[in-house]
Amino acid sequence: MSPHTPPSPHTPIIAIANHKGGCGKTTTAVNLAAELGRAGHSVLLIDMDPQANASLHVGRLHPSEVTADCAALLLGGPELLAEAIHEETALPNVSLIYGSLALGLAEDKLREESPRPAEELAQKLAPALGVYDVILIDCPPSLKLLSSNALAAATHVIIPVESGSQYGLYGVSDLTRHIEKLRRVNPSLRVLGALLIRHDPRLTVCRLIEDAAREQLGSLLPVRIPTSTKISQSVILKQSVHTVDGGSKVARAFEELAAHVAQALSLPRTAAR
Repeated sequence: MSPHTPPSPHTPIIAIANHKGGCGKTTTAVNLAAELGRAGHSVLLIDMDPQANASLHVGRLHPSEVTADCAALLLGGPELLAEAIHEETALPNVSLIYGSLALGLAEDKLREESPRPAEELAQKLAPALGVYDVILIDCPPSLKLLSSNALAAATHVIIPVESGSQYGLYGVSDLTRHIEKLRRVNPSLRVLGALLIRHDPRLTVCRLIEDAAREQLGSLLPVRIPTSTKISQSVILKQSVHTVDGGSKVARAFEELAAHVAQALSLPRTAAR
């Protein structure tokens, strides 16, 4: 694949991106992957965060046990892709490319050694296009080279915003400028919308953040993710929130999010669960 060729439209690639920490990127990536998988879609989840929280949540192995991880893939050849994809995870129909602390070092090496340091992931993912129904990328809390690789490879972006925090939109203008910059190498990149996390419409701060997010980011996803202890429980148990309590408001919200994403991206229809 040419570095400037956009990803195949048959395999949407969604980057879950926001350089603000603690805004729900990993929670969104894991539970969106879980719900899309539960709906019968084949999902590849890529953990590009050196903290590897998505890998710790979803993977059967500890990231330290994995040699062919996302860092190795970025620095190696496309032949490493098959070895880097782990099909055995805690989530049905969800495969995983592990993150690790080595991603921090990989970022430095890419900057020094790669002729197109922001476009390595797009090239390495070429063999996976058309194999999976959808690919999700959990981005790190920064706007450096790892996030740039995710955005250069992606077809779409979801921006989680912490609705219950007065600082929920801190630095969002930097993020939107960064997305615009990456459109120079990936002109097909589209923002699906902001996703309000820990949202309670009864609270004034949440309503203010909702209005500000709509104004600054242009569009909001139609689903709001409420605050819930089920999310923390799911992390401890290494399960999706649906597995912890499928009848909870937060589980239903992620199910609605997955249904919206599947419709918006025209994912292939699946058999009834």
